Amino acid sequence: MSDTKEKLLDAALGHVPFDGWSQTVFDAAIEETGVAEGLARGLCPRGAVDLAVAYHKRGDRRMVERLEQADLDNIRFRDRIVAAVRFRLEAVEDKELVRRGMALFSLPQHAPDGARLLWDSADLIWTTLGDTSDDINWYTKRATLSGVYSSTVLYWLGDESEGHAATWEFLDRRIDDVMRFESFKAGVRNNKALMGLLKGPLEALGRIRAPQPKNDMPGSWGK
Repeated sequence: MSDTKEKLLDAALGHVPFDGWSQTVFDAAIEETGVAEGLARGLCPRGAVDLAVAYHKRGDRRMVERLEQADLDNIRFRDRIVAAVRFRLEAVEDKELVRRGMALFSLPQHAPDGARLLWDSADLIWTTLGDTSDDINWYTKRATLSGVYSSTVLYWLGDESEGHAATWEFLDRRIDDVMRFESFKAGVRNNKALMGLLKGPLEALGRIRAPQPKNDMPGSWGK
């Protein structure tokens, strides 16, 4: 079933730049692959919307594959995050596929899907790089990285510099913002006076626990 869905997705990709993630594209994918219409609609009840979701998840898988193959042990952690975001963008064959996807997921009925996909990409980066936090840190890390990733995608879509050099410079600056935020949190924890003022709110936030991971991912690193 997974292979059949991938086949439908591959057939759809050639049409998406012209017709978007639309019913027209889904019908064309069915016709080109010869997949029974009932089976295709069973695999993708929402038609091209489900193919768009599958395409995003394919990019996530390709990013993880590159991360697992890359030698990242001897570089700074912030550079590992940069590499992950860059690998995710380089998994895209055609910017128009992403541009059309953003148009789809900006629609009110599909906006929750878009937000979830963005969050899942950020979660996958942190998890693959070994994050084991299970309190408010779990949320703040993913929230800040989601912001970095989304802003970088928007910049990348309009970037015409050679080798997307301008995008990678933009990404470096945004990651530095994340690192400064992490340093700020560490500074708060080390400031006894400030911690006294924030004791109540922090205790409440500290009781937040992240969802249990669906997959066993290797590695761990401190909060």
